[in-house]
Amino acid sequence: MDIRGILELINGLEADGVIDRYAIGGAVGATFYLEPVATMDVDVFVAIRTSPDRLILDPTPIFDYLTARGGVPEGEYIRIGDWPVQFIPASGPLLEEALAQAAKIDVEGTMARVFSAEHLAVIALQTGRAKDKARLLQFLESGVLDAKRFQAVITRHSLGEAWKRFESQFLKDGP
Repeated sequence: MDIRGILELINGLEADGVIDRYAIGGAVGATFYLEPVATMDVDVFVAIRTSPDRLILDPTPIFDYLTARGGVPEGEYIRIGDWPVQFIPASGPLLEEALAQAAKIDVEGTMARVFSAEHLAVIALQTGRAKDKARLLQFLESGVLDAKRFQAVITRHSLGEAWKRFESQFLKDGP
């Protein structure tokens, strides 16, 4: 199954009320703005319905829905065609904002929600792993970021110090 088929299934999750909202993030989300990179999985950030009697989010309805449509559970993933897909609760202010402000993108005739380039870049800054720093550099060098929006997201989520460290480490001039 190609990415369009995966998106159709994910849109079905939302249309059928299994999830409230979703957006693609991670490396696959970045490929909507940057050159494609090798990735192992699709990260789908979701607003999961909670019930008043449960303190823990339960992904079972997602897995049940997709298993009934040919998905195969593999640990924290569900394999849809050749793709392992991971459903990640959008928890915390930055991810919640990224989900609420996700861009709608047409993928071969299928609508998909994808985190904005600015949110993907700030999430990479916040996460701070080596691969995230490399992705942030890609975003900066590609010219796809709206600088004012990028800085506003950094400011809203109190990541000014992390940005200063990143700038000092990767963007300073001289030796």
